[in-house]
Amino acid sequence: MPVNETKSPPILSHKRYDAASAFTPESLLREARRQKNLTTASVPDICVLDPDGDIVRHLRVAGRAERHPGWACYHTDLYVFRHEEQEYGIVGCAVGAAFAVLIAEELFASGCQLLVSMTSAGQILPVQPPPYFIIIDRALRDEGTSYHYLPPSDYSQANRQLAQHAREALLTAGISVQVGATWTTDAPFRETQEAINAASKAGILAVEMEAAALYAFAEARSRPVLCFAHVTNQMGRIEGDFEKGIADGAEESLRVISLAAGRWRAGEMT
Repeated sequence: MPVNETKSPPILSHKRYDAASAFTPESLLREARRQKNLTTASVPDICVLDPDGDIVRHLRVAGRAERHPGWACYHTDLYVFRHEEQEYGIVGCAVGAAFAVLIAEELFASGCQLLVSMTSAGQILPVQPPPYFIIIDRALRDEGTSYHYLPPSDYSQANRQLAQHAREALLTAGISVQVGATWTTDAPFRETQEAINAASKAGILAVEMEAAALYAFAEARSRPVLCFAHVTNQMGRIEGDFEKGIADGAEESLRVISLAAGRWRAGEMT
């Protein structure tokens, strides 16, 4: 007999989505600052999550990024750089839903006003040859973190206005971009053919590891978050996969981020 039999899995049990958390990013950062002897310092208004770390590495090699001296996170370094006359903060290698949202919570607690995620993704529907970009307008919740922020549903939704403004900015600049759904998974090496076929049948464009959780966090906390998928691979099913382009796609990714952030900033200033 099962030792512990429940009607629903633990991830769906005992959730009060409107209840305050006993453990907060503010308290964690307070104690980290105390232990590291850091003063309170705001992060840039616009911050970027770079799960692959290629953008951060490119900026550092080029001498364009400096470590933020007041970032108190226990797990990451925050770098500050300028692009197209705009200052950004960027965190590299925050892979996966739980890690991405942990950093998102800390960034917004530290003064971030807009968070952009640029994650690499595996192609599901062959809409064009990789590499290319997707503005993620919704993400299938096949991960765990989102269920701690919002009640169960199939998808987490992007802020419609943010996604639309980003699309307009990219198209105006002549950048071909897809807009659509992705599948967020916690287990990339369990992307079975059956699961891929189901995602394809549902019209899902690509698979990645952060967007569903980031969008759930954004809705629950009323924070502006925009997620891009940089489709760079076909999950290793062909030779010569995982090619991102020049500088591992960093410069083109920065251009996309800059255009979307510029459109957001213009809207905030009107």
